[in-house]
Formats: sequence, structure tokens, C-alpha cells
Amino acid sequence: MMERYDVVIVGAGPAGLEAACAAAAQGARVAVLDDNPRPGGQVWRQGPLHPPGASLKSAIATLNETQKVCLWPSTRVIAPLPGRGLLLESAAQGGVTLRYGRLILATGARERFLPFAGWTLPGVTGAGALQALIKGGTPVRGERVVIAGSGPLLIAALASARDAGAHVVAVVEQASAASIARFGMSLAITPSKLLQAAQLTRGFAGLSYWTNSVVNEARGKGRVEAVVIRRGITEETLACDRIACGYGLVPNVTLAQALGCALDSAGAIVVDDAQRTSIEGVLAAGECTGIGGMELAQIEGRIAGLTAAGNAAQSRTSLHAQLNHWRRFAARVENAFALTEAARAVPSDDTLLCRCEDVTTGEVRTHTSWRDAKLHSRCGMGACQGRICGAAAQTWFGWDAAQPRPPFSPAQIATLMTAIDEDEPPRVS
Repeated sequence: MMERYDVVIVGAGPAGLEAACAAAAQGARVAVLDDNPRPGGQVWRQGPLHPPGASLKSAIATLNETQKVCLWPSTRVIAPLPGRGLLLESAAQGGVTLRYGRLILATGARERFLPFAGWTLPGVTGAGALQALIKGGTPVRGERVVIAGSGPLLIAALASARDAGAHVVAVVEQASAASIARFGMSLAITPSKLLQAAQLTRGFAGLSYWTNSVVNEARGKGRVEAVVIRRGITEETLACDRIACGYGLVPNVTLAQALGCALDSAGAIVVDDAQRTSIEGVLAAGECTGIGGMELAQIEGRIAGLTAAGNAAQSRTSLHAQLNHWRRFAARVENAFALTEAARAVPSDDTLLCRCEDVTTGEVRTHTSWRDAKLHSRCGMGACQGRICGAAAQTWFGWDAAQPRPPFSPAQIATLMTAIDEDEPPRVS
């Protein structure tokens, strides 16, 4: 099966949906792909007890009105194909090849999880993963939860856990109190964010908010029972039923790398003022071009949609003032929550780094590069393809991640066979 569209957008979060609305309004025929069963991405994730919010409802209504957009839920990109094509695996249609005139990458970001002793115990998740589990229906009512790591995502996880009836014992932030205070005062420049922060935290009522602190160890028999927090030179142990830990976000650039798009020193996709990447016909928007928040992602998505539909001039004149405003906010967030030495400290050698292949930190740190570590230890060669251990190794050792090779995720043989009729089928390994 083969489909053709003027514009194909990978990712149905705020950036992808905004790009779809903009491109469709210019008359382009658009396809939006997402591996989730419902649109919204991580920010607007839906669930059994979490119906679409106002922003997501508005975006979906706009798309439905245009009748120019086809949503492809539960669809994964397996490999890029020559001649502006993608090999997909769709829950509804199986293996599909898709051709595009322009491609917009709105692949978002994923959590940076830094392993610590005991992190593989049941009950340990990422901070954003806790939100996803709650929205997916996982019951946490009455559970004692410790939320740790760094950045605004911790506050969003706090709000989700509280709303679901959990008892949040503490929020453990690696940044210093002075850095947090400066950031809090800077929110006066963006009143909407100040109001949002007040609503999410509810004044931190009844909550321990520890700064300059990191998770050192999870303890328990069979599942999490306690967490050890390192606070400067001292340690404190908190009884808990769940630990949600995430040290910010890293751009999700697997497809961009495979296509050959240039990345910056932070690992984000390099784009120009019209959201064009270094590869002809490929654009990018949202967190994959740099971590900046929902508002920035939406504006970048609109610019990318207009550019992909042939109207780059309109995007420059009407949206760049807003773009610069939210980029300044993103820079303040980045400065406030930059990882400290304590957060970047490499755990003990016996700490598991790659749980897919049972590889310890000690086995990996003896090598000089990510590629060398993979070849000698199989680190990063399991089911998750290095999404956790690779980001941790980059943070600890400063290594560049290896170039991804298709298939990007487990795929059916029938899906791979879909590409056989192509002139140059994708090389898989």
C-alpha cells in the first residue's frame, strides 16, 4: 500500500497539530503520524479519565473543518525510504509506504533518566512517565510518591499525582535554591507562566521541596519501599511507594539523524528562520529543535506548516516576535535548571546502566566512545535501542550517540517486505 501527501508531519503534539492546521489552511493535503492511539503528544496526552482539554479540542476541530488532514494514529516510522518516502507500520493498515512533498519533523523530546542504584525496582519511573501512567489509568491513590530530578516537568508531575489522589512526600530538585529563586522572580516577565506555576504547585502546601538534592538509591524487596536522597554532604531516607525521576528532556532526533539533518551541540535539529533543516524538503518544529515548552512549539509548528505549504514570507512577518519572546523564556529555563556536578556524578560501577542487556556502568565507563561501548558490551542494543542508557552516557561521559539504523523499533516481517518493491529498499540491520 502506498500513499502520497503534499506535507507529512511526524508527531501529533502541539507543534505537529499547529503545523497541520497551518499547512492545510494553505490548501495542502496533509498526513499527521503519531505512535500514540490519540493525538495530543505528551503535553496533551489523553486517557480514560483525561478527556481532551480546550487547546486540543480546538486543534482537532480546526483540522476536521479543513477536510485536508488525515490523522494516522498508532503509526510508527520504521525507516526512511529513498525519493522522499517513509516506511510505516500502522495498527490499522499494517505496513505502508508514504511519499511526501515536504516532511515536518515534530518528534518532540523524551525524558533524560539518569540511572542510580536500585532504579530497576518496580515503582521507579520517569517523572513524565508517571504522568503518562496516570493518564493511562494506573491507580496511584493513597500511594506515597517522591518526585525527583530537575525542571518544570517535576511540577507538572506533582500536579498530576496530587489530582490522582497520591500523597507526594517530596519534590527533589537538583538545582540550587538561589537558581530557583531567580527563575521564580523572572516569571513576572511571562505572567501566564507565573499563573500556571501557582496553579500547579498550589503553593507547595504540605510538601517538602528540596533543592540542591539528588536521588542516590532506591531500596526495597520486590518493589520500591524507600529512597535515599543526597543533600550536599548528607543523606536522608524517605519511605515511599513510588519514585518518579527525570532530569529534564532531550530532543528526539532519531529520524532526523537517519535523514542526515544537522544537529547542534545540544543534540537538537538545526533549523533556519523558516524551520527548514539542512536537508532539502525536510523541516522541523517543537522540542526536537530545542527544549522550549508548548507555546514555543506551537509557534514553530505554525511557521513550519506555512513554509511547507509555500508561504514562508507570511510566517516571517507575523510570528517571529512571538517566537523570540518564547525563546528567551526557554533560555531562562535552561539556565535555571542546568545540571549541577551532583546530578552529573557517575554512580558506582555496579549500578546497572543498560537494563535491556544487563550492562553495568563499570563495564561501559572503561571505553572511549558510545560505539566502542556498544561493540564490546552490547550496551544500547536491546529493545529500547539506547534511549535511556545512551542519553545517560552522553550526560556522564560527553559521548556522541551513535547514528540510528533502521528499523527504529521492532517491526513485523510483513512491514519490512512492504518496501521490497521500492527501487532502493531501506537497509536494515
